Amino acid sequence: MTEPALDKSAAGADRLTGGPRRRRVRGGGPGVRRGVPGLRRGVPLPLLLPALVGLAFLLLPLIALLLRAPWRSLPEQLTSPEVWQALQLSLFTATAATAVSLVLGVPLAWLLARTEFPGRGFVRALVTLPLVLPPVVGGVALLLALGRNGVVGQWLDSAFGITLPFTTAGVVVAETFVAMPFLVISVEGTLRAADPRYEEAATTLGASRFTAFRRVTLPLIAPGIAAGSVLAWARALGEFGATITFAGNFPGRTQTMPLAVYLALQSDPAAAIALSLVLLAVSIAVLAGLRDRWMTGVS
Repeated sequence: MTEPALDKSAAGADRLTGGPRRRRVRGGGPGVRRGVPGLRRGVPLPLLLPALVGLAFLLLPLIALLLRAPWRSLPEQLTSPEVWQALQLSLFTATAATAVSLVLGVPLAWLLARTEFPGRGFVRALVTLPLVLPPVVGGVALLLALGRNGVVGQWLDSAFGITLPFTTAGVVVAETFVAMPFLVISVEGTLRAADPRYEEAATTLGASRFTAFRRVTLPLIAPGIAAGSVLAWARALGEFGATITFAGNFPGRTQTMPLAVYLALQSDPAAAIALSLVLLAVSIAVLAGLRDRWMTGVS
């Protein structure tokens, strides 16, 4: 075929396809934009300056903590009897509070995600209330409920001789109260994302609802349970207001690391900084552990 014939056939193909055919450009050229439009453009100055100020505001206290840390005497500070007691107690109570949150929170999350009942939205709001409730108010509420003269506490004291306030068990109760909502929210979100048809298929094959939950649902939501457990543990480890209100501040019995930081700041600032570094390291470890779940980078 001659060149005019080729041009006519190309024009006919353009009419059939609704327009001129475009060639796919591989590798791009000097005029081709890649990635998301606008990400590689300059940042407006009215947005850049407040962003930098906000970043400095968040990072400056942490940098000051690292600069003023007694690095040479840090091993000695962390191995002192008072600090070691607070560390041991904090690790024990935070782990116990996480275990209680798992036993109670996972079934509660399943109830909110998999069942329909009147007032479910109101119940969910009550479950998440400790997230926004001031911890001191939570401690006062625990005293009114579980104290010796509380609504339930007086019955526990008279019938079983159980007294929770100002005891190590009281620390676990206070930390569970503020930490369990983190686990419930994480597990409920994972349950809503999981396909319920797997559970239905298991029940049609003869499995009970509990067996389907144990053999099918739990493996599916294991990452959400792990993430919620880490969040609950970290929140319990850093709890201050509810603990000091409900359990007090008794060394070796109820004095956790945040309480020890508050007390040491008045008499031994070096010990307070050492304990603060421990809590900072735990927070960074939690963020690093949850990075793949909650933080996504743009390549």
